[in-house]
Amino acid sequence: MERKLATVLFVDLVDSTSLVSASDPEIVRRRVTRFFDQVSRCIETYGGTVEKFAGDAVMAAFGVPQAHEDDSERAVRAALEILDSVRDLELQARIGIEAGEVVTGAGDSTFATGEAVNLAARLQQVAEPGQILVGPAAHRLTLGRIEVDDVGPVQVRGREDPVWVWAATGADGRAPARVPVTPLVGRDHELELLENTFARATRDRRAHLVTIYGEPGVGKSRLANEFLASLEGTTILHGRCLPYGESITYWPLAEMVKGAADIADDDPLEVAIEKLRECCPAEAVADLLGLATGVLEAVHGERSQQEISWAAREWAQLMAQTQPLILVFEDIHWAEEPLLELIEHMTAWVREGSLLILCLARPELLDVRSDWGGGRVRATAVELEPLGSADSELLIDALTEDGTVSSETRRALLDKTGGNPLFLEEVMLSVAECGEEEAAAGIPDTVQALIASRIDRLQGPSKDVLQRASVIGRTWWAGAIEYLAEGESIDEAIEDLLLRDLVVGESRSSLSNETAYRFKHVLIRDVAYASLTKSARAKHHARFAEWLRERAGDELLEIRAHHLDHAASLLAELDGAPPADLAREAAETLEEAGRRALAREANQAGRHLFLRSVELEPTLNRRYMAAKAAWRLDDLPAVAREMEAVREEAVRIGDSNLEGRAMTALADMVLMREADPVRARELAEQALAIIDDDPPARFDALRVAWNAAYWVGHLSDAERYLIEQLELACAAGRKDLESIAVLTRADSFWALLDLEKARTHLEEARQLAEESGTINARARVFLSWAKIYLLQGDLEQAEEASAESVRLFQEAGAVWAVARSLNMAAWVSWASGDVGKAEKQFRESIRILKPIGDRATLCESQRGLAELLIERGRIEEAERFALDARETVGPLDATSRATTAGALAQVRAAQGRHEEAEELFQESLSTVADTDFRQIEYEVLEPFAQFMRERGRDDEAERLEERRGELFPAAAKSSARIA
Repeated sequence: MERKLATVLFVDLVDSTSLVSASDPEIVRRRVTRFFDQVSRCIETYGGTVEKFAGDAVMAAFGVPQAHEDDSERAVRAALEILDSVRDLELQARIGIEAGEVVTGAGDSTFATGEAVNLAARLQQVAEPGQILVGPAAHRLTLGRIEVDDVGPVQVRGREDPVWVWAATGADGRAPARVPVTPLVGRDHELELLENTFARATRDRRAHLVTIYGEPGVGKSRLANEFLASLEGTTILHGRCLPYGESITYWPLAEMVKGAADIADDDPLEVAIEKLRECCPAEAVADLLGLATGVLEAVHGERSQQEISWAAREWAQLMAQTQPLILVFEDIHWAEEPLLELIEHMTAWVREGSLLILCLARPELLDVRSDWGGGRVRATAVELEPLGSADSELLIDALTEDGTVSSETRRALLDKTGGNPLFLEEVMLSVAECGEEEAAAGIPDTVQALIASRIDRLQGPSKDVLQRASVIGRTWWAGAIEYLAEGESIDEAIEDLLLRDLVVGESRSSLSNETAYRFKHVLIRDVAYASLTKSARAKHHARFAEWLRERAGDELLEIRAHHLDHAASLLAELDGAPPADLAREAAETLEEAGRRALAREANQAGRHLFLRSVELEPTLNRRYMAAKAAWRLDDLPAVAREMEAVREEAVRIGDSNLEGRAMTALADMVLMREADPVRARELAEQALAIIDDDPPARFDALRVAWNAAYWVGHLSDAERYLIEQLELACAAGRKDLESIAVLTRADSFWALLDLEKARTHLEEARQLAEESGTINARARVFLSWAKIYLLQGDLEQAEEASAESVRLFQEAGAVWAVARSLNMAAWVSWASGDVGKAEKQFRESIRILKPIGDRATLCESQRGLAELLIERGRIEEAERFALDARETVGPLDATSRATTAGALAQVRAAQGRHEEAEELFQESLSTVADTDFRQIEYEVLEPFAQFMRERGRDDEAERLEERRGELFPAAAKSSARIA
């Protein structure tokens, strides 16, 4: 079976009951049989397949078993012809058409199922007699090529929401497709070649043949149109080779001749003959052209190809006498042999007229005519390659309505579309319609249809290789395909794919002694993958995982985990659950991949891997590791919920070490979310009592205990935790942990305003962090340096350090830490005079922290924003944030109780509520009076002293300023405030 993008058509005979009751049974049978015959003929003429007959209804599929990029257009054209043919039988029909993904049988079996089938059937049921209703997907695929009336939303059976539909009225629509008009980029040399060749044809009055080769969507028509639009005084006639229908051999010539003679399709026969003979004074030429183009139905008898070629040559030479003539043959890769010979005949024998024959072709033309244009001195080939990166970016800019696309989306578009202008235009259209994220992730139906048609034209072995390779990814190895093919030869198939430019060779392989290949575009890979059934995908994913284990061992374990996970997910979707053996192997591999992810600080990936391993085969240790990853990511709600469940289960089974590790995380949550340092310290102490021989786990518990002691302001009391942290880190040889411990000591000296000792320890912490290479340790060091630089007044270095801490924490996915660094960056921006930037940074910190329930940094960002808003004169808004900060802060959080009281004091002072302001300033100072937080006291003293001076109480202000000078003599260099 295969999954395919197909277009489904349902046609039903109208009022067949009345027909049966009113007519002789034999007559009815003959008329209904003719109805079915006519319908089948119309469907097959346009390349469709009759799926089934049900009563008086016929279901057909276009794109099954062979996909074409214009299957939806074919379906509508067939439907229009069906209505005409049944009208001749004095019958009426109603038709419904929709496109979408269907599942079809393998081999010659074409039975299709899917949502498109259901909707096409429902649209047929609600259509009026003689009406063709087209669903949304089919409409999107036929834009600009089919004339429609907008019917609007229609309620159909089996759907809650109405479906927007259109009624097809004709197939010669000239409505513009929704493809943006863009400048021609990257084709200057090719355009110059066309202009020079035309100049030679005009100068020499001889025929020249130019063939523009290129893959679908690469811009053949766009280049040709740009060239033709620049010409004046030239007759230009177009003809398109059709891939379907009857009597299509000379169809492009017919379009050209009718255009030159101004013959309309609905002209009466005698009018058409007269127009043709006026255009071609030689009656024999006119009659032969009429025969070839189907205009002169009165002309009987067979004429040879040579005679028709002679007539076409004479007609073209005559047309080229008065002014230069350009004949544009589009899609000549679909041309039948007689037409190709006719084009070559005109090129060779038109010698007295300025004629340029411009052919647009896909490279597969050379599969059937390898010598096309070869050996002719007046034949030129132009090969269009995909656009380079720079030109692709210019095209993206031209297609962007507001002039901006995020760098992430831009990279995704460039990677997926591979320089194909049509792919880029269609995807950018999706960006405008549904947003960057969805467009970058999906494939527009028009592009999918285009690529699917190329894939379906492959021979069976080549298509099998392409589909199997799509399971592996953008890059794949020949050895892996051999393994998936289970002994089938693949060399010729790979060579075919290379020649067709669907895949390219890689210059190097990540696996030794393995030849690597890559899909030309990611979209080709995506469409090939989508064509596989889920059961086939699951089989190939599991087999490829086997090959990886045998070939690479644990070297590519993460990739093997990915493929096992996909196999298990697909089988669970199909069967309700994956096989037990597969689930077990996938869970074990995902768990190991998760551990490796956490070890390299890819915390988001680790979280996903552990959660998935728990889904497949839950164990207590995997649940703990998933929760630990959430802890690394500062997902505080998830940590609180999941670690409590782990702790309860660990108690039940008697795993004290796991219980202690879970309890440490819960202690941190109590501190961060409940702002209860006493309870947090109790839990951390309990964890320390039961954690044995696990240095990293004890280190975490000691760190949380130190934080809890620090919160209440007694740094000397917290010293014992810090000493043991250093001992553990050194004994374990963990420079990352040692760096954090040394950094903690530096922060203690910063709180005491002993900057000399703080800098000494920070320098040591920086060296340890660099040696460890861990993101978290380096980020913490930069954050602490930012505080030191700000206090010293070194604003440029403070800005660089705070920005680097934000970047590193973002890389690690540590949400709370990012918000904390943004808080610091805001203080730096404010001190540097960029108040607007500071406000944005405070607000972003608040936005991040509120959903996770933090109470540690949130109150500091709220009070910082309040103080900044006072400076900006927005007192009412400042009051709101100051009150929010007072509500957020924990009752035992000494530092933040002091700072939030100081912020509200400044609000009250700005409001003229001086008594309340003074009480709050006094509260702020008394809160830290019995603590070791000299830095907080130093910070609060400045606005308090300013308040006193504004009240005319200069003596009191001077005493406050003197105390500030005693705390930090270097204050003259900086007036910066900092949390």
